Amino acid sequence: MKPFASSADLSEKTETLEVLADGVYALTAEGDPNVGAIEAEDFLIAFEARATPVAAREWLDRLREHTTKPVRYLVLSHYHAVRVLGAAAFGADVIITHDNTRKLIAERGQEDWDSEFGRMPRLFKEPASIPGLTWPDLTFSDQLTIDLGGQRGELVLQYCGRGHTAGDIVAWLPRQRILFAGDLVEAQAALYTGDAFHTDWSTGTLDRVKAFEAEALVGGRGAVPRSREAVDAAIEQTRHFLLVLREKVGAVHSRGGTVAEAFQEAHAALAPEYGRWPIFEHCLPFDVQRLWDELDGIDWPRIWTAERDREVWNSLV
Repeated sequence: MKPFASSADLSEKTETLEVLADGVYALTAEGDPNVGAIEAEDFLIAFEARATPVAAREWLDRLREHTTKPVRYLVLSHYHAVRVLGAAAFGADVIITHDNTRKLIAERGQEDWDSEFGRMPRLFKEPASIPGLTWPDLTFSDQLTIDLGGQRGELVLQYCGRGHTAGDIVAWLPRQRILFAGDLVEAQAALYTGDAFHTDWSTGTLDRVKAFEAEALVGGRGAVPRSREAVDAAIEQTRHFLLVLREKVGAVHSRGGTVAEAFQEAHAALAPEYGRWPIFEHCLPFDVQRLWDELDGIDWPRIWTAERDREVWNSLV
């Protein structure tokens, strides 16, 4: 069997902790998943959880160099295993997700865990430390606001529409004008769209993300853009990837071609600009297959299993 592209990615990444404003932190890692945290007056809000408690504790150790406040809330932008299974390390009082994320965990949480562990084993540091699926304590459908206390303002958790998954949420700091966008936006990193809603994401959802007019944005992967122009460029880079994918795969589908032909067309169109960026080769086969399913009329994403991963990879790569 052909090995997944990610199986050859075994090198440790350099992690950079950035202080974006007083009490606002982001940890980036050369294309590995980003995480962040926000200080309230007497507690912390963590954003994303990493793939295992061991990996999450490494992030918390870095954060503890700046603050010793307890984690009251852990916000999970969506349900993918590499983002959520490290939740136990935080000791959070409340884990927050969108309503649809709870639905996805119930429907496919174990399958997604098995799938992502097979695809990206390096991210799962000491997988035996994972106690089980991560379940939210609190969910919402549209918006949820957390008062940070004192003069710190508030944190607004917002659902912007279907995108990377059915349940992606962003975290907005209006006073600081900083947005944690999760995997709805990537800055100089390719997109994973295997559970996506490509049309919604590339149109209304990204329009709503852009409407925040953020002056710094923490995306799912890649560096942190730190100006309005840089933030808008990251959003439009994400949109461009989606639009080219839709155009190329859609054209092959319309003419009665095959999903393998669609993969070749999409790869040829996207690789010159995105091929050197993190996770491009790994993600594109799954991206194309999901979009092909949508064009076939399958609105709700099919569940990825370890077996289906292998089938798609071996047929397209």
